[in-house]
Amino acid sequence: MHKAIVVFEVEGGSDKYFDGHRKDTMPIVNAIKAKGWHAEVVYFRPEWADDIFDYVTANFDAYISRVNPGNIPGGEEGYFALLARLDYEGIVGMSTPVEMMAYGAKDALVKLRETELVPSDTYAYYEPEDFHANFPVSLSYGERVLKQNRGSTGSGIWRVQIVDKDLAASVEPGTALPLDTKIKCTEAVDNHTEIRELGEFMDFCDQYVLGRNGMLVDMRFMPRIVEGEIRILLVGPHPVFVVHKKPAEGEDNFSATLFSGATYTYDKPEVWQELIDMFDEARPVIAEKLGGDNIPLIWTADFMLDDAPDGGDTYVLGEINCSCVGFTSELDMGIQELVAEEAIGRVEKKYADA
Repeated sequence: MHKAIVVFEVEGGSDKYFDGHRKDTMPIVNAIKAKGWHAEVVYFRPEWADDIFDYVTANFDAYISRVNPGNIPGGEEGYFALLARLDYEGIVGMSTPVEMMAYGAKDALVKLRETELVPSDTYAYYEPEDFHANFPVSLSYGERVLKQNRGSTGSGIWRVQIVDKDLAASVEPGTALPLDTKIKCTEAVDNHTEIRELGEFMDFCDQYVLGRNGMLVDMRFMPRIVEGEIRILLVGPHPVFVVHKKPAEGEDNFSATLFSGATYTYDKPEVWQELIDMFDEARPVIAEKLGGDNIPLIWTADFMLDDAPDGGDTYVLGEINCSCVGFTSELDMGIQELVAEEAIGRVEKKYADA
């Protein structure tokens, strides 16, 4: 055992500080070093993949990926291929491409729709033809939310509603809406609203379906999102804190991103104990449905409030993130120390079990 962990980054991108790193990268590196291990940052470039592979396999026990997929030169395919090679050689991955695709893609919601976490009328479209055939029908039941598979900061997440309220109230559920139906489309990235025709909007959304890993999730709009989205941040299996993200006030505002003007309140997990307990009970089912017991190193689960059949509150899962969860605003909570402890523990467990 080398007692060494490499942290992967890419050069450039809006998530970088003046030192060229994400603000939470060096705190992780320094926390690992404080525990007597070696840690360093290695930048990924596609043309360096073979050299990086040789360097890492010769000198490190594990890697931590701190790479936003949208910032990877040449796309994520080459980066994921490198990580997969390292995984095959026995390097402990945090998080691996398998984990990022299983937990971080929006179609995780569809895989979980048979659980109590996700409404049963949640659909996935992997082909434009399926999207065009089904979405005019699903919209007849009421407002919907479309989510692209691998977007971030609310990009490609659209709230869709019929403009004509009389038409919306009178349409027979299960009836395909005409393609010239006027719809109001609000994008979560900044809550901007566009009035479009249904057919033209679906043509526009084909871009989210086409290409590698392309798909769209079609989910019922949850009206109580105006009360806020509740995010659990976890390090491994351990809930660290809960963020209550309340959208900015406005008729159609539903986004809970900082970019859209949402306000964040940070709570200890016990403040949301009912949600924490529900999520803890569901985690074995989540692992089963998403294809494995490996829990990401740093990940989040976002929930929305809904009305339970008994009149009380319940929670609906909105998405899971694990590709590159940031915590720059919470460094004073000591999350970097928890990350270092969890990462080192995973390496030590691997060698203890060998």
